[in-house]
Amino acid sequence: MKIERSAGILLHPTSLPGKFGIGDLGPNAFEFVEFLKKAGQTLWQVFPLGPTGYGDSPYQCFSAFAGNPLLISPELLYKDGLLDDNELHDNIPHYDSHKIDFGSVINYKYSLLRKAFNNFKKKNVQFENECGVFCEKNNYWLDDYSLFMAAKQFHGGILWTQWNPTIALRKNIPEWKNKLKDEIEFQKFLQFTFDKQWTDLRIFANNNGIKIIGDMPIFIAYDSADLWANKELFTVREDGSLEFVAGVPPDYFSATGQLWGNPLYKWKEMEKDNFAWWKKRISKLFEMADFLRIDHFRGFDAYWEIPGDAKTAIEGRWVKAPGEKLFNSIRKSLGDLPIIAEDLGVITDSVEALRDNFDFPGIKILQFGLGIDGDKKFLPHNHIKNCVIHTGSHDNETTLGFLTTEKNKNSGIYEWAQKYFNYYGDNLTYELIRSAYASVANICVIPMQDILNLNNEARMNLPGTLGGNWTWRFTWDQISDGLANHYKEMCVMFERPPLKKNENAKIIVDEE
Repeated sequence: MKIERSAGILLHPTSLPGKFGIGDLGPNAFEFVEFLKKAGQTLWQVFPLGPTGYGDSPYQCFSAFAGNPLLISPELLYKDGLLDDNELHDNIPHYDSHKIDFGSVINYKYSLLRKAFNNFKKKNVQFENECGVFCEKNNYWLDDYSLFMAAKQFHGGILWTQWNPTIALRKNIPEWKNKLKDEIEFQKFLQFTFDKQWTDLRIFANNNGIKIIGDMPIFIAYDSADLWANKELFTVREDGSLEFVAGVPPDYFSATGQLWGNPLYKWKEMEKDNFAWWKKRISKLFEMADFLRIDHFRGFDAYWEIPGDAKTAIEGRWVKAPGEKLFNSIRKSLGDLPIIAEDLGVITDSVEALRDNFDFPGIKILQFGLGIDGDKKFLPHNHIKNCVIHTGSHDNETTLGFLTTEKNKNSGIYEWAQKYFNYYGDNLTYELIRSAYASVANICVIPMQDILNLNNEARMNLPGTLGGNWTWRFTWDQISDGLANHYKEMCVMFERPPLKKNENAKIIVDEE
């Protein structure tokens, strides 16, 4: 994939400001797009946009196709006449503006969404026909998903294997559809509404020169409509028990490896119809984004297969995956796609060959290169053009947090970084950002936490822990005067994007 030099910001919509306890697709999202434009940015990177399950991780969703109803904007529902003044403004809980309380938010927002649905049903026929068009276009995943979520609601939210055996094993489906008719319609309404709001936001972003980088977890969640409706494609038995699960082997960070628990793919079964499920998934994601980052890309070359009843990841083994066949088939059907390969971790020559064969840019994390023992391939002097540079990722400490931790530990990394960047002031985070912008890497995307130079209270995720992750939010008062202009000047200076011949941009040098 070849794209011009560009710069962007990594920020999930849940981290946007707003008074409803969680960022959404409403006015603050549009304001963020305007901030990106003022700052000279041309990319907005997000995490997966699906409905999150246990642990609130966007990488563990109830569907690989659906959108997250928590991102639906109450203000836009009001604008569409689906909430009245009292429903919108009354009884809003007091929320921490910098942290999401998912339990409280879920209860509150779903109460609003159900009110909006009741009002929606009273709307005119034309509006219902509009919803009908969406449902018909998306029935290849929406019918199973809406029934799955309706059955989950009926059973109090428990894992699908614990449901009434008839619906768990997909028996008597017509009877269950009739029984859960109202809830199924509610779930379809949520997806129609999410799609409408996200599409409007993406069009606004594109019209303002901002492209969206979406994200795709390589594996699906065990508790998902995808698995429940397509067990023949995944490593589960008919009763739902797991034959094999995903993870990574023991390494320097974990003596027992990581046991993720996600079902693996039955690749031979998927090859029988020329990877039709994957093509549908990829096509749907490109309806929502302009670029697509694939998480754990190395799993398309080989994956760590762990017995379903294993207690740790030690018992696993490497199994070859048909990545080349898959991407050749996708390219033949869908053309060359702007895919970014998350190629972090232990990467073999064959993983790099798969990535490079399809010209997918890989990822560089500056934090990983720092210090005597850092992996020097991540440092700017070793970058190539066809890659994406970040200061850190959602699984890392913030850059300020990382530097502060290492300085307090006297590890030598902080002092090494000072020498490498030839900077001895009090904002080393900015020097990493400036170095990323100056890199030859075509794509530079900085997490919003680093743009704001925040410490570890703004960390997004600590892998291997449950609870307290994915909760960070920012507020507009954290954006200082002149921040947008400063980043626009950097975009001009480092040609992100390159100036056109007829442009005469003036670079204003900060005199401080």
